[in-house]
Amino acid sequence: MPFNSLRFFLVFPVIFGVYWAIPARCNLWRKLFLILASYLLYMNWNPAFAIVLLGVTLVTFWGGLVCGGGNEKGKRHLIWVFAILGLLPLLVFKYYNFLNDNVSAGLSALGLGFSLPGLNWAVPVGISFFTFQAVGYMLDVYHGRVKAERNLVDYLLFVSFFPQITSGPISRADELLPQIKRENTFNYSQAVSGMRYLLWGMFLKVVIADRAGIYVDTVFDSYERFSGAGCAIAAVLYSFQIYADFAGYSLMAIGVSKTLGFDLVENFNRPYLAASVSEFWKRWHISLTRWLTRHVYIPLGGNRRGTARTYLNILITFLVSGIWHGANWTFIVWGCLHGLFLIVERIFGWQRKDSKGLVKASRVLVTFVVVTLAWVVFRSPSISDAAALFGRFAAAGGQLITKGSVGHLIYCLSGLLFLLSYESLKEYFPESYNRLANRKGIRWATYLVLFSMILLIGVLDGSSFIYVGF
Repeated sequence: MPFNSLRFFLVFPVIFGVYWAIPARCNLWRKLFLILASYLLYMNWNPAFAIVLLGVTLVTFWGGLVCGGGNEKGKRHLIWVFAILGLLPLLVFKYYNFLNDNVSAGLSALGLGFSLPGLNWAVPVGISFFTFQAVGYMLDVYHGRVKAERNLVDYLLFVSFFPQITSGPISRADELLPQIKRENTFNYSQAVSGMRYLLWGMFLKVVIADRAGIYVDTVFDSYERFSGAGCAIAAVLYSFQIYADFAGYSLMAIGVSKTLGFDLVENFNRPYLAASVSEFWKRWHISLTRWLTRHVYIPLGGNRRGTARTYLNILITFLVSGIWHGANWTFIVWGCLHGLFLIVERIFGWQRKDSKGLVKASRVLVTFVVVTLAWVVFRSPSISDAAALFGRFAAAGGQLITKGSVGHLIYCLSGLLFLLSYESLKEYFPESYNRLANRKGIRWATYLVLFSMILLIGVLDGSSFIYVGF
């Protein structure tokens, strides 16, 4: 059930009220209630998805109990078995058809007509997120970073906690499990902070992302009709669409969690103000970046095995990142492009260079352009479509915008102006930002402006978040 839907805003107050009505000393009943609520909300997408969620949860819970405590030879084999079992639903649901189609195409090119039947199953919502969270816990247990969880109720809530299950953030066991175990008491300041996150996340989603998406979808679906400038505008707007959409979800997940007494990890830190692609990945989808660093890059050897091996490890890590996003060559190429960007920056040492003034501004702009060009590949249905759209950038003929897009663009740009002003103030003038944020009148005026923009120019149709599909 999307956070931006009317149904969620009708259901969540009931969850909030019942949860806090249960006395703190009855923490077990609180947790059981949240598990029930989480599964019911998840089943709202498709009841069958809950079977996959429960299966991944039980496999990784058992794997943590069996494989915890060391790197003995037997356990090294077992952790591979449990990791494969934990990842198997993700591999089957998300990648079976992709692999089958490509293998069949390869065999056909060799004159062989063999193919396996395809699967028509819907991909369980959020399977990439809850699978990585559960498998990450199991690997942390195996490496001795956390102790194996023996309370199945706590672990069920850890994997299924409804604010984060469909699009993250991907929590670590040492962050979320201790919060699940403690007896929460209602914290007014934390709840108010949560409402601020909710408001800001909702603004990003319905005012910026969904408005931008109307123009972006129009251009990407029929780019042949649009001029180079129109395609370039769509590419830039998609960068902001996917940021506002995904960051909006993360902020709303953090906000909902805070109102229930839980703190989730921040997932974004003004990524489009990064001065290099390396810095971008320290600011974008932070919970996935650290998961890949801990469970892919470092086990491969990180930067400890020489320059060439470091570059290979970076490329493999970003290849995994691309594959994680979806079963399409566009995601694979997108991941490899970012890996190559990071390798080039390391070769020339650009990721270490500090800069100020116009030099830093130019680096931020170049980084944004590079990331935006990669997003074109990410958004396109196929590599050929991405190449064709790049070719349109130099085209003179065609439409710039459609009549129906003018209003959407104006509304979106007004939201973007607010976003860029806020992020620039917070990034470059933190003292001024803190002074303004501490003024009650300015705070409430900001709340009123955001709320008014949501109601007046937001797209209030409960549309899905982009990363729910991943």
